[in-house]
Amino acid sequence: MAAKQNLSEPSDSDSSSLTDQSVSGRSGNRSLRVAEKERRKNEAEDPFVLALKYFSDVGAGTPVYGNDEFETNLVLVERVAYSKGLSPEAISVMLEFAMSLRMGTGPCVRVLKCLIPATIVPQEPIVRAVVWLGVGKIPISTQVLFIKWVLTVFDMIDAKDQLRAIYGFIFSFVTEENLCPFICHLLYLLTRKESVRVFRVRKLLELQSKLGRQPFLLHLLSLYKVFCPELVTLSIPSRMKSGFRNYNTPWKSALIAVQKRNGSQLASSTSLPFTIKDKTSSRKRKHCHLELPVLSSLVNKQPQTELSSSRKVVPLVQLNSFAQLLENIHRIELPAQMGSLLGSSLALQYLDCVQDESALLRLNFWLGYALHEEFLFYGDGGAYQNSEEALQFLDKLLFTQHFLQEAFSSSEAFLYKFLSVWDGSLLRPQILGLLSNIPVVPSSQIGRLLFEPLMQLFFTSSLFFKCGLMECLNNMLLKWLTWHSVYALEDDLDISLNSHTSINMTLSGFKDSVMELVHFVGRLASVGLQLEGCHTLLLSFVLDFYETVCDTFLKYGLPLVVMPPPGVFYPALFSLDPVSVDRLAYIMYRYKVNLTSAKSQEKVTEQAFHISRQTFREFNHYLVVMVNCLWNSNMFRPGMGVQLGEEVLLKSNVPQYWTSFDLVHHPAFMSYAVDFHQRCWPGRKDMDLNSIKHSKPWSWYLEYLYSQGYDGLKQCFVWSTISRQLTTDNRRGQSLSTQQR
Repeated sequence: MAAKQNLSEPSDSDSSSLTDQSVSGRSGNRSLRVAEKERRKNEAEDPFVLALKYFSDVGAGTPVYGNDEFETNLVLVERVAYSKGLSPEAISVMLEFAMSLRMGTGPCVRVLKCLIPATIVPQEPIVRAVVWLGVGKIPISTQVLFIKWVLTVFDMIDAKDQLRAIYGFIFSFVTEENLCPFICHLLYLLTRKESVRVFRVRKLLELQSKLGRQPFLLHLLSLYKVFCPELVTLSIPSRMKSGFRNYNTPWKSALIAVQKRNGSQLASSTSLPFTIKDKTSSRKRKHCHLELPVLSSLVNKQPQTELSSSRKVVPLVQLNSFAQLLENIHRIELPAQMGSLLGSSLALQYLDCVQDESALLRLNFWLGYALHEEFLFYGDGGAYQNSEEALQFLDKLLFTQHFLQEAFSSSEAFLYKFLSVWDGSLLRPQILGLLSNIPVVPSSQIGRLLFEPLMQLFFTSSLFFKCGLMECLNNMLLKWLTWHSVYALEDDLDISLNSHTSINMTLSGFKDSVMELVHFVGRLASVGLQLEGCHTLLLSFVLDFYETVCDTFLKYGLPLVVMPPPGVFYPALFSLDPVSVDRLAYIMYRYKVNLTSAKSQEKVTEQAFHISRQTFREFNHYLVVMVNCLWNSNMFRPGMGVQLGEEVLLKSNVPQYWTSFDLVHHPAFMSYAVDFHQRCWPGRKDMDLNSIKHSKPWSWYLEYLYSQGYDGLKQCFVWSTISRQLTTDNRRGQSLSTQQR
């Protein structure tokens, strides 16, 4: 019985514990109520909250002049706006107050200029403000200021669906001449395929006939043409200057200052497409535009998901994997700020898979605008004073182009202009990297656009720039040839520059462009090697280029063979570096293989290209010189290709000068010959290198050289069927070269 009582009734300790918990719970609730009451009291007494309440409740017709309460409250709002930024609620209250003109047009401009958002901008007050534009009481200058503000904070607006819902109402303002450039810019950002209508196209064409071919009208029409090409029959220029100017609005520097004070996390979330620099420019553009917007949404996740499901579209920011991208590939909603695509590999995969013309058009516009603003239209340095930021921007652009395996037309147009003002040192790796991605340039324009500025830079810059430019031009040629090898078979040798341009190039036009590039590099290399004393480093990059050129027919399917100029061949042949001599031998071997293959195809099929006799003569001449120099020990004699006056040779006091550049006595291989001699005859005190030329030591010496990795020499002389029994007369060398032809 006692046990049951103990089980059914709580002990004294348990009762006291429950009592303590109840007391502590009531105490905690009381403290929460007290804290909430204190917070509300503080809010009620907060001057800023009181100021917002004033602007929310102020009646229409309240006078401005002599109104100290208005002035005090507005000064307080301005102070908070420029120091911390305004909350979404504050933005709503102040924007409604300004656009409703409850106190006349006087305070409107002042209020608009202090609308500095701290986080996001709600969509609803902007929609109401746009509706206020239709009342007709707001001055045009104030309307322009309001649209500029919307464009400035466009990427901070929490949603765009309601703005797109009143697209037609916004479009009606294009007829106002002063508003037209800004309205076109806003429409460009809001346009979707369903927004393009016949009457809107007609209205824009009508405005164009009235105002002329204004860039802002052309850019909006170009976007319309991307969505509905059947509605826009107007011919859009392939290259247009920036259609929407970067006006120096009064909010940009204040926005950046607020972001910095509020912390880096806020700055990244708002995704502003500009950053501030320490020293302002003397031109209108005051700030840099090189910070890539972050691909992120400012909308709350739950409302965004509901909105997406109701419209059956998926914002790109909500996708986290390639599998999700494939599942929703036809329901993707692109971000408002197209520059954010450069920072997302998933977004680049979308561009690569879908080839969305509208997305590429918008991205090209943003990219061209940023490049021109920061690197061309600079005053006291521009992006030059923010080299780290510019470096990151260009690296990201290079990554994007390598990912997509093609260049943007905007970066191509920028480079053509930038080369004329570039000093060759600023951001050199990045600029040369972009330059190597340029698509094929027609031969009629390549000299003016590329060769003239590059030639000036090449001859006035350092050795390292010359090497970098050689590498750049080699990469450019590689991409041109690779592109040709991929697309020529698909299009029956009638090939297009890329998938996003209407410019076509025939095979003959492509060959002309490649030939111009090869000849240009040959001229640069010949003079550059003379200027730099045949520097080994520069010669190495030049030989890299001709390793690409020698295989254009077999490796890339281009019916073209171009021999290197003498200014490249002889410095490589007489180089002090054995690797350079070996690489030259390999290049000659590949030329032989390509010429032999082309010649055999010329006899078999009618479609093969014809090789000029001049090309064979150049190849045979180089071959004779190389055989006589390295193999036959028959250099500087009449008919051997390279000749010097007998008096000059005698004055040199070089014994047996005709053997000075064979594989034993060549300065590049002398150390190998000495080492081989010591290995073969370790007991000899007198060194006689000519003893290596005897039959058996010569074969051993060749095997010794080949074992050192000089495969170019091995391939060159093995395919020539050169044996030790070859005589050293010129006729034997001539018959050999004729046989190879």
